[in-house]
Amino acid sequence: SVQRTIDRLIFLRICEDRGIEEYGRLRALLNGVRVYARLCEIFQRADERYNSGLFHFRMEKDRDEPPDDLTLDLTIDDVVLKEIIRNLYYPESPYEFSVLPADILGQVYEQFLGKVIRLTPAHRAVVEDKPEVKKAGEVYYTPTYIVDYIVKNTVGKLLEGKTPKQVEKIKILDPACGSGSFLLGAYQLLLDWHRDWYVADGPEKWATKRVPRLYQAQGGDWRLTTSERKRILLNNIYGVDIDPQAVEVTKLSLLLKVLEGENEETLGQQLALWRERALPDLGDNIKCGNSLIGPDYFEAQLFPDEEEVRRVNPFDWEAEFPEATAAGGFDVVIGNPPYIRIQTLKQWAPTEVEYYKRAYRAASKGNYDIYVVFVERALQLLNVHGRMGFIMPHKFFQAKYGQALRKLISEARYLSEVVHFGDRQVFPKASTYTCLLFLDKAGVKRFHYVKAHDLDAWRTNGEAVEGEISADKVTEKEWNFVVGPGAELFEWLSKMPMKLGDATERIFQGLKTSADKVYIVEEIVREAKRVKVFSRANNTEYWLETDLLHPLIKGGDSRRYYFTRTNRLILFPYAPQKTSGPGLIPESTFRRDYPLTWAYLMVNKRYLENREHGKMRGPQWYGYI
Repeated sequence: SVQRTIDRLIFLRICEDRGIEEYGRLRALLNGVRVYARLCEIFQRADERYNSGLFHFRMEKDRDEPPDDLTLDLTIDDVVLKEIIRNLYYPESPYEFSVLPADILGQVYEQFLGKVIRLTPAHRAVVEDKPEVKKAGEVYYTPTYIVDYIVKNTVGKLLEGKTPKQVEKIKILDPACGSGSFLLGAYQLLLDWHRDWYVADGPEKWATKRVPRLYQAQGGDWRLTTSERKRILLNNIYGVDIDPQAVEVTKLSLLLKVLEGENEETLGQQLALWRERALPDLGDNIKCGNSLIGPDYFEAQLFPDEEEVRRVNPFDWEAEFPEATAAGGFDVVIGNPPYIRIQTLKQWAPTEVEYYKRAYRAASKGNYDIYVVFVERALQLLNVHGRMGFIMPHKFFQAKYGQALRKLISEARYLSEVVHFGDRQVFPKASTYTCLLFLDKAGVKRFHYVKAHDLDAWRTNGEAVEGEISADKVTEKEWNFVVGPGAELFEWLSKMPMKLGDATERIFQGLKTSADKVYIVEEIVREAKRVKVFSRANNTEYWLETDLLHPLIKGGDSRRYYFTRTNRLILFPYAPQKTSGPGLIPESTFRRDYPLTWAYLMVNKRYLENREHGKMRGPQWYGYI
């Protein structure tokens, strides 16, 4: 109810700035009392005008979704509501709502999708992370340039050579839609494509039909009519998310996109002509449920617990999307599935973890990540000519848990395109190594591989190393695709009978300090028991004891038959302990035996404690991660 009320306020406020609603109508509520009661009257008038599920207060035929019989009966304090409304107008609000894009609104909302309001025993409302977000990490909004690339290379390819009549049958799905960024991108592409097609085919013809598809705006631009924008949305766009908040945000964003570019005059003319309300009801297109779990989850339980059913929220694809099911599946599945390791998922959803292992091949190997299950589900939901486009971690290329998914993809030659970002970070606030994965349900003989390890160059001008690779190279074994100048050499090396792994007992990551500029120093002068070093952490020289400093050789120092000598040293604060094996030198011993080095570490204590978001605070603050 809280989010629904805020959604309605934002929607109406945006409509005011766009000239669709009378400007200042909400602000007028600041004068007088009974603010919420008067606001509800505005909501009810909006129901008559817009028809959207956003305003749905009475039973109507042909609508399965029950009306909202809760929010109109709420009691909201005038002081609270007035403060919210006041902050939607200048000077408290610096925003020009008329030009606020729907995807920007989604980015704002995405910050709050992982939150929930809880009432404390003292009857105070607190906002906190949902349990799954606390365990799995933050919710991140997919950058627009990634959305555009995926949409262009899935939906865009499907539109080639088609007519609007053929396109109206296309079904596009995001099975974990979040705030709706991918669905907005797909919808925008469809809107642009339809407008351009009608204009190229003779705009006057399409503007004068019994049901016009175009109208000419001031300035001579041709635009799609509101009824046409509604038709495209209802025909082509579908989404599911387990979070009801996300579902509401997606609906709101899409509804605002329907009205984008309209004002009172243009909208009024269309509504008066066709006597229909302005917005569609998206209840049959955007739904709430668990995309990975079907109704069979509770088959063995005669009387399943209602709270558990509500929490798991199984989703019946055949019943919820009968048209797509009858057509053999969806034409396009796009999105950014959740990235959650199964060890984390077990902490709040242990029974679902076991279900995934039974129901999905991709979940059959080791400690899998939930995104591999979403890939398999996407393949199940596609029709025989469908295409999938996801942004997701590329860890499954080499990880043991990815073997089952690699086998699933390779057996049917689904792999169509990979855009590999290496260690470049698409999500600025997250350490996630991602790729764009495109699969064709019909299978392909060759796939396109793009090595975009310079993210800025690829983003701005498409600059990358790319090439075609035979589908024969795609197997269940680890994926190490190479294109460009080194491809032939790598191909030759891959055929060698002896691999490095065959010649070693163990290959593992070397030292990981997470604070190299503190622990790695440059030797300047050496004496019997101490060394003068230069530290990049403080751009200062220090004297340190020799016992804890060791020569450090990095990969770039190695040559074919020898190592290059450097003056690089690493501070290693570990030593054998009396009662156990090697361990961090205790503080008391450190202070007594290595006072110079201890003083150096103390200078950098705050920096060392704050590593990994404060993870190192405590008695082991000077150790490695």
